[in-house]
Amino acid sequence: MNPDVIIIGAGPAGLTAAYELIQHNRQPLVLEKRDKVGGIARTEEHQGYRFDMGGHRFYTKVKEIDQLWHDMLGENFIKVPRLSRIFYHGKFYNYPLQISNTLKNLGIIESGLILLSYVKSKILPHPKEDTFEEWVSNRFGRRLFHTFFQTYTEKVWGIPCNQIRADWAAQRIKNLSLRVAVQNALFGGNGVTSLIDEFDYPVLGPGMMWERFQQVIDQRGGTVQLNANITRICREQFRITGVQLDSHPEPLTAPHYISSMPLTQLILRLDPPAPQQVRNAAQSLSYRAFILIGLVVDHPDLFPDNWIYIHSPEVKVGRIQNFKNWSLQMVPDLQKTSIGMEYFCDENDELWRMADEALIDLAGRELAELGLAKGAPVHDGVVFRQPKAYPVYDDQYRQHVETIRRYLSSFENLQTIGRNGMHRYNNQDHSMLTGLLAVQNLVLGTDHDLWEVNTERSYYEEFQVGTKNTMNPAG
Repeated sequence: MNPDVIIIGAGPAGLTAAYELIQHNRQPLVLEKRDKVGGIARTEEHQGYRFDMGGHRFYTKVKEIDQLWHDMLGENFIKVPRLSRIFYHGKFYNYPLQISNTLKNLGIIESGLILLSYVKSKILPHPKEDTFEEWVSNRFGRRLFHTFFQTYTEKVWGIPCNQIRADWAAQRIKNLSLRVAVQNALFGGNGVTSLIDEFDYPVLGPGMMWERFQQVIDQRGGTVQLNANITRICREQFRITGVQLDSHPEPLTAPHYISSMPLTQLILRLDPPAPQQVRNAAQSLSYRAFILIGLVVDHPDLFPDNWIYIHSPEVKVGRIQNFKNWSLQMVPDLQKTSIGMEYFCDENDELWRMADEALIDLAGRELAELGLAKGAPVHDGVVFRQPKAYPVYDDQYRQHVETIRRYLSSFENLQTIGRNGMHRYNNQDHSMLTGLLAVQNLVLGTDHDLWEVNTERSYYEEFQVGTKNTMNPAG
């Protein structure tokens, strides 16, 4: 084929870009390194049990994305009530905050100390909010930060909270404060992005959505090529001329390129090489990996949550998914429960290198230790490893990304999109939005700044997205 655009990566961003190109009668070629689409939003399967890699709520304020989701899956897109709680020192804390539950668990004395700490943060706030610790402490008080934020956050990122940039908190928990949380608990309602009460979900897991995208793209003249490992990205000055696969003798070429591969890999695969300063910046970016250990437990009803955040420092697990509570069709035997134990780590560290059998044993022990197995035995287990799952917002990341961004802005036929393509902790709706806007830049000649997606103004839809000639793929 002679594609109009080569898209690197078949996650939500890349597939959305390919679908949008098809609406404009362009032929995209999507190259995906894995054997299935969806990226970190894929669904894995083991013995008929389906495992969501990370727990993906489908919720957005971007109307075009919401409509696209519903067009793709129709009746297979179901409403799911949200229940997620914090587990800390043997007790469950409702999230969002419920006054009676929190007071009962903490006790009057500890609650009073948290309130005093909050008042102190209002009187004597941190003068700067450069770090995650400073950002959260200014909104909740230092004592509540230590109680509910520090342990889990450091499990996820593997570095102290005073080394994590405040940018991450600003993206993930916008507008949230103790005052807002108490107000929501007392009077109901919430306008906070992360505290929705209900969300949409594909009946067979998020991979169902991206497999449908793949099907529609292939049916309408595009191509999604799996197991396509890119070893070289050819360039002439500031123009991409082709991409080399390890399975193909000649570079694949197209007039335009859209990349959602990690910035580190993109820069280090350029040939001729990028300037040393840019290469150094790329090599300095960090990522966290995670391991999902799927357990099939011989019990029909372990706990009611979709997922639980494990703040208890005595165990390694960070988050626990209960897939039956996302969709019953994820579980073939309703007398059993499938659990996803999520462990955050670095690639090639001790946890990453552990044998699958040892990881399954660890997950089973910790589920029992937390009292969440109800004494039921583990019937089966499976391990999935996800490299480069989370771009790390350490104290140097911003300057490294800016160096790379300035360099890539000089390329006349390349745009980067998505979480890893921009080293930004986007939700999937914002990753999709970058794909849509990249195509509008290419096809319609617009000048959308993709790096503005998931900032405050774009989240509240001050930039409008308009898709042209949209067809209903479910029809």
